[in-house]
Amino acid sequence: MTHKIAISGSTIMSDTSLFHELFIDETSHIEIGEFENEDAYQHFLGKIKSSNKSFSLHSPLFRKDSKYDLIEFVQFEPDKAWIQFENEVMRMAQAGAAYILVHFPYFQDESKDPNTLIEEGLQRLSLLQTKYNLPIVCEPKLGMWKSTKGIEYLHNFPVSVWKKYGLKLCIDIGDYLLAAAELSVNPPELIQKWQEHIKVVHLHNIEFIEGKYIWIPIHPSHEEDDVYFPVKEILSFIAKRNNIYWVLEHTPHSRPKKDFVKEGIQWLKKDILKIE
Repeated sequence: MTHKIAISGSTIMSDTSLFHELFIDETSHIEIGEFENEDAYQHFLGKIKSSNKSFSLHSPLFRKDSKYDLIEFVQFEPDKAWIQFENEVMRMAQAGAAYILVHFPYFQDESKDPNTLIEEGLQRLSLLQTKYNLPIVCEPKLGMWKSTKGIEYLHNFPVSVWKKYGLKLCIDIGDYLLAAAELSVNPPELIQKWQEHIKVVHLHNIEFIEGKYIWIPIHPSHEEDDVYFPVKEILSFIAKRNNIYWVLEHTPHSRPKKDFVKEGIQWLKKDILKIE
């Protein structure tokens, strides 16, 4: 069984001055996006080339660009978002990225014909994946005001249709835990039919602060403290599959201590992935 432990640029908010914090011994892969500018991206590429780590892009490449617009207008017209994304796929293929990850399907809220919109997007993504010979990983997300519609629409989408386009999925643990709680279902129920298509897992727990929430590191102390979501069940369920990138995607807002993060990694490796 081959798994990769990875870290996300979210842990430093893609701050150029903190790139060195992504090159830690406990991980072998870096997933990053939203660079400040071209110079920052080139600086990161230089560091990757002189390291022993692989990397992938979490679209968008640059902070000012489209993140959610492939299906419907959020901040950009979809036509512009598709042009941007194809350019990113081309650049990542040239740079030797392991994959490119994009927020898809993303719906702000209700949609009249989600299955058609999802399949149209899959067709275009599949063509790009073939054209540039680069794996594309789709990350379904909560919508506006934590709307679960996008995750529900994917949950109800025919897996046979998804399969014919050859695209992989990313399960964002935080989004799926929130969606499962809202829908009053057990988290594995939302991903069971998609197991063979999962390539990436975004790892974090959730801390609620005055009606808002932030991503915090996974840690075994959360499993029975009645404060945070227990995550072992959903992680163990996904871990039945091989060759998954397990990406630490907490943010710096809670100022997690390095030892706390490392304890979470060791717990993941030993208790979830059974890696000694």
